[in-house]
Amino acid sequence: MKKTNIVLFGPPGAGKGTQSKFLTERYGLEHLSTGDLLRAEIHAETPLGLQARELMSAGELVPDEIVVGMIKNLLEESPDAKGFIFDGFPRTRAQAEALDATLEKIGSDITLMLALEVEEEELVKRLLGRGATSGRPDDKSEEVVRKRIREYEEKTAPLKDYYNAQGKLRKINGVGSIAEITARLTTAIDG
Repeated sequence: MKKTNIVLFGPPGAGKGTQSKFLTERYGLEHLSTGDLLRAEIHAETPLGLQARELMSAGELVPDEIVVGMIKNLLEESPDAKGFIFDGFPRTRAQAEALDATLEKIGSDITLMLALEVEEEELVKRLLGRGATSGRPDDKSEEVVRKRIREYEEKTAPLKDYYNAQGKLRKINGVGSIAEITARLTTAIDG
């Protein structure tokens, strides 16, 4: 059986975590969030977690080798999964190539990249609102939030070209009600 592997893509605050929940339920996929993985490491205060917390608090990305290693372990631990929703990963071309190579080893590949598109001011509003309720330190400072969005635009957004060249990119309007955005995503997957 061919696995369905979806890269759910977008800047911080685009709604990837929220939409992942709906998509994992609907399609029976495993949700693989690097943010959740990193937060678990931070909460456990592992050496990796402490290093990640320092980088994330400054609005920086965690290095590829750390993230790729965590993902590789999770894929190998889940041979019976119908597929995965990759949320917050890959973030760089090197990560995308490493993910492709890892999936190829288990006879799979990326099915689609669904890119949630949201304007910067809406993202800032969403993230600061989340920071006020979630306690996440990286969402409390407008300066750090804007730096994270800039990091995404400079280092991560170019991945759309990588998946577009493979015919796997679908751009999705990430503004509207949660249900409207979910409907746009499922249409792209089912189409």
